[in-house]
Amino acid sequence: MQTIEIKFQKLHPDAQIPSYAHIGDAGADVYSVAEVTLQPSDRAAIPTGLAVDIPLGYEIQVRPKSGLALKHGIAVLNSPGTVDAGYRGEIQVIVINLGKEAYTFAKGQKIAQLVLKPVIQAQYIEGELGTSDRGVGGFGSTGLK
Repeated sequence: MQTIEIKFQKLHPDAQIPSYAHIGDAGADVYSVAEVTLQPSDRAAIPTGLAVDIPLGYEIQVRPKSGLALKHGIAVLNSPGTVDAGYRGEIQVIVINLGKEAYTFAKGQKIAQLVLKPVIQAQYIEGELGTSDRGVGGFGSTGLK
């Protein structure tokens, strides 16, 4: 397994450096530094108290925790969120409560997972498009079966 060193800075005394729960996990858990209660349909940016120095050519994706999603209807709203290599501000996790009851994130609770991914930048240009079997078909054009 390939590894790369990623430097985090604690911006809050209670911040925790992300960690993997199991060997081989893709996502490292990230934790809240505040108690935040969300009513149904509410959304908030949950602070982690961390900033990160991501090398050029990489991003960190912020992804939901499956247990929070299944048991409580908590989702990362812009999933996956992206932390760009040049960003040096606090990582905050934008969550929404899609459940039917209020949910409280405790201080120190796992709120999401971070996944390091390589980035390839495209050179976007204007030009004529080639043809394809699909053409302009979209939004249900392949049917339900």
